[in-house]
Amino acid sequence: MAGQPEPQTLEQRLAQVRLLITDVDGVLTDGGLFYDAHGEALKRFHVRDGLGMRLLEESGVRVAVLSGRDSPVLRKRVADLGVSLHQFGVKDKAAACAALMDQAGVTAQQTACIGDDSIDLPAFAACGLSFAVADAPAYVQRAATGVLKLGGGQGALRELADAILQAQGKERVATSASGYAELMHRMAQ
Repeated sequence: MAGQPEPQTLEQRLAQVRLLITDVDGVLTDGGLFYDAHGEALKRFHVRDGLGMRLLEESGVRVAVLSGRDSPVLRKRVADLGVSLHQFGVKDKAAACAALMDQAGVTAQQTACIGDDSIDLPAFAACGLSFAVADAPAYVQRAATGVLKLGGGQGALRELADAILQAQGKERVATSASGYAELMHRMAQ
């Protein structure tokens, strides 16, 4: 039909991403919770996801952490990564996504999110792009724009970060020694 824009490829849509919103349990972790003798929940995070967040942030893509839970362990991890956009203990993820987009000064079309369960479906609907981890239930995968090859806690966020960087022509920061060295130099300044 005349006048209709050509549909964009996934890579073209990833090239427009300026904000990545990530769930925590089941995405940055494998979803398991360990409790210590004092009732404190312990979580295992994948280090490549953390570096993926830093690579995005230093390459001009903001990262926001959005969790239905809140804990000192989660707050410590987010602080260690230097992620300044976050909301914890959130049940209405659509409203939280809208608030995070507003804080970052981006549109829904410039926002991607990653999740693993039913609580993330409103976030999928609020964001221009949505990705499910490989071990998400089938109905969550069907609701997503794309399904990642890696499961929660196995580097799924890094997989998506690498795809965003590649689509934006910035993959050199992750794929070459000189690109990574230049990034580290910029971060040190």
